Amino acid sequence: MLWPLASLLTAVLATLLAGWLVDQILQRLAARHPNSPVWESLRRCRIPLQLSLLTAILLASPFLRRVFPSQDGVVRHTVLLALIASLGWLTVRVLTAALEAVFARYQTVTEDASRIQRVETQLGLVRRVGSAVIWVVTVGTLLLTYDAMRTVGASLLASAGLIGIVAGIAAQSALGNFFAGLQIAFSDTVRIGDTVVLEGQQGTVEEITLSYLVLRLWDYRRLVVPVSYFVSKPFENWTRRDPGLLAWVLLHLDHRTPIDALRAELERFLATTDLWDGQEWSLTVTDTTPSTIVVRAMMTARDPDAAATLKLATREHLLAHLGTHHPESLPRIRTT
Repeated sequence: MLWPLASLLTAVLATLLAGWLVDQILQRLAARHPNSPVWESLRRCRIPLQLSLLTAILLASPFLRRVFPSQDGVVRHTVLLALIASLGWLTVRVLTAALEAVFARYQTVTEDASRIQRVETQLGLVRRVGSAVIWVVTVGTLLLTYDAMRTVGASLLASAGLIGIVAGIAAQSALGNFFAGLQIAFSDTVRIGDTVVLEGQQGTVEEITLSYLVLRLWDYRRLVVPVSYFVSKPFENWTRRDPGLLAWVLLHLDHRTPIDALRAELERFLATTDLWDGQEWSLTVTDTTPSTIVVRAMMTARDPDAAATLKLATREHLLAHLGTHHPESLPRIRTT
């Protein structure tokens, strides 16, 4: 009984040693190449790698046959299933690490925020599709290890056409969302980080999957929308080409308002706030009524969140300035 225990202990120690050595090598490579995150990402593959090595060693050694002589076939099959599953797990981890390294590399060669968001969205969907394909292949390989599955393989292939038609009809909605997700990823209509408006709701795209899209609303609620919505219905994308936006404020003021002084105050205020991107601004009278004039102040911001905050801050500042220095500019209701 001591020999089997010694063999098992040796296999476990060899697996732990191999995992430790690989981790040390990756750690040294990550220290030598700090700008290449692939080595640090590959360190997350340590557990599935050790599990794959351990199951492979057990299958190759006579340990199972000597410890379980009467149930050697069942035990070896169980270990084989564990080996196939751990290899699939390891492949998914390697794919994820490679895509993360590609995205990190792309971030260092471009400063265009829109391109970075587009690549992030595309790589995220590629990772999900690749992981799904790997797991499907892994599960198929697991099933093929059973004799019964190989026996009925011919009949399954013969009826694959009918099953495919039935499955296609039953999963029409899911397949539609799947291809819509691929279309969104590679047509650049919606990206992670974009600000969109649909059905009167404004939000920031937080997550894109093959079946749904998550919007973070202004009050931190999450709106979950099928991706097929974005290829079948119109919606507003405020940041598709340029993340900057034009904020505007309308003020109803008295006819005695000093427009030049108000325009100068807006210029002074914008110069003191970080919300303004320093590109464009204006203040004009856009309309008039018998009792008031309509003044519109416009200014650009770097992103939708800054534009919304700048809009509120500008309105508050201009009204406070008029109330303090030009109270006659505030509208009044005349009774005579």
